[in-house]
Amino acid sequence: MALSLGCPAYAGDVQVGGDGGTTESDQPGAGSGPDAGAESGNGSIGAHIRISQSAPASSGSTASATSSDANWKPPVCWYEPMYTPEEYEKFIKTAYAGAGKPAADYAKKRDEQDYHKGDDGLWWQVQFRDDTYSEACPVTTDNWEIWVPPADPQPDPNKVTPEILSELAFNSTKLPAPPVELKPRADRLLVNLGTRVAFKGDLDRVWTTASLDYKGVQLAATTVATPVALKVDAGTSDADPQSCTYDLVKGKNGYTADSGDAGCNVTYLRSSGSGTYPFKASITWKVTWTDSADPDGPPRQPGLPDGLSTFEQDVTVKEAQAVNR
Repeated sequence: MALSLGCPAYAGDVQVGGDGGTTESDQPGAGSGPDAGAESGNGSIGAHIRISQSAPASSGSTASATSSDANWKPPVCWYEPMYTPEEYEKFIKTAYAGAGKPAADYAKKRDEQDYHKGDDGLWWQVQFRDDTYSEACPVTTDNWEIWVPPADPQPDPNKVTPEILSELAFNSTKLPAPPVELKPRADRLLVNLGTRVAFKGDLDRVWTTASLDYKGVQLAATTVATPVALKVDAGTSDADPQSCTYDLVKGKNGYTADSGDAGCNVTYLRSSGSGTYPFKASITWKVTWTDSADPDGPPRQPGLPDGLSTFEQDVTVKEAQAVNR
């Protein structure tokens, strides 16, 4: 068994931790790894957590949501229900057969506990969000599995909860890129000519559900991302304004912005020369979560950070040439 944190544990050549957490024969219904089905917004995380997402209203491209809080991180690992006492005994005796120290000591400890046979409850095993193990997991290798009775008097802080599921759902959310169009086109912008950022909006809220339903343990959490603001950035200090923000409001066909206000249109003051300016548009999404599979359930605390989706485009700005006679 590897003793470093943030890595799967091993008994000989048999992996007993990390994605899947067991040998294949002892892993009924295992997922296909972190971020499986990521492009569709549906898939699996860990062993038995399922991810599903509503279809974005926008017909444009989508990308993983970015947190507005640079310090926010999703959970690295957590405990999930995995085995009955009898299944756990079979797993330990198979996975640790012939193992040397310290794996053999770990197996002996579980054998001395008689695997809690005859007791009501389940063995929960650590699972990982990311199979690169690049981040340290706060679970120690001497407790790769924990025994959880039906009435858990002191729940482990790493045991999966609706709050943890909400964070995993947020991290799996795909958001549509801002549906914006420059007028004039990006390759036909002129110095001192106002550039309108036309919002071709068909945005609506997006929700993602992370759920666990295994061996009688049922948990779910749904995050709901609602678009609230559009921000545009000219990509250069030689513009007026350099950036501006439009509020998004609910319309008949989704959320949209009134980008016709000339006071917030971008006017480039200098040519981009032989290069370009990196124009960027971003949408801020207000993210809430509820402890069920219902996106209209009551919001829960603690809250999640806002989400961001972005669109970037290189623009060419030229000077209009005039001839004096």
